[in-house]
Amino acid sequence: MKITVPLLLEKKRKKEKITMLTAYDFSTALILDRAGIDVLLVGDSVGPIFSGYENTLPVTVEEIIYHTKAVARARKNALLVADMPFLSYQCSLEDAVKNCGLMLKAGAEAVKLEGGREIADLVRKLTLSGIPVMGHIGLTPQSIHSMGGYKVQGKTEESRKRLISSAQALEEAGVFSIVLECVPEDLAKEITENISIPTIGIGAGRYCDGQVLVINDILGLFEGFRPKFVKKYADLGPVVEKAVKDFIEEVKTGKFPDETNIFS
Repeated sequence: MKITVPLLLEKKRKKEKITMLTAYDFSTALILDRAGIDVLLVGDSVGPIFSGYENTLPVTVEEIIYHTKAVARARKNALLVADMPFLSYQCSLEDAVKNCGLMLKAGAEAVKLEGGREIADLVRKLTLSGIPVMGHIGLTPQSIHSMGGYKVQGKTEESRKRLISSAQALEEAGVFSIVLECVPEDLAKEITENISIPTIGIGAGRYCDGQVLVINDILGLFEGFRPKFVKKYADLGPVVEKAVKDFIEEVKTGKFPDETNIFS
């Protein structure tokens, strides 16, 4: 079944959990889509994961477009969401609409923007332009310097109120769902129960309408920082390393290629 924005909203009403994973390439997206994932996210996490950047800030519009095109070629049923990178929507309304539109031209069906009440007017403009928007509040990686690093958000009464207000403002502005990242479980529960659109948690506990993780993290293919909220469902790093070592050994000893691998 093809997943659409209205279908995600219906899942919230039916209390059906939503699943979302990142994807950056054709082969991986093909597997995830075939497995039945609801949403594929071409995240700006592609920076640290795929390109080796220190964080997500260096990622460009062109990079997200490139990876979105690759994932779009594989996707048949999942909803495809593209992350809007740093400075692609913060500078001017005109540039923001143009850049978000480019993501849809590349094959995305929605875009994801970090920020709360302060981007509500932009969200309203985008949705009126026919661009579906997924919100993202709590820990917003593009703001790590102003936040003082990767820290749980919403632990003080003031920040809790700000996040609740932001969620309500984004809903009113027209987002179809909101990612809640690194917030206390009780706060995520309160937000989820008080808005009519789905919440997708990442480090936000058990009561969100869905969950998202980075594909490389759950497969054990990323050796960098692994947050507490990550669960490793496979440990493929050592498997890949062993396969490569076996290949090297067989080439050096003449075992590969053998008669089954050659043309006559």
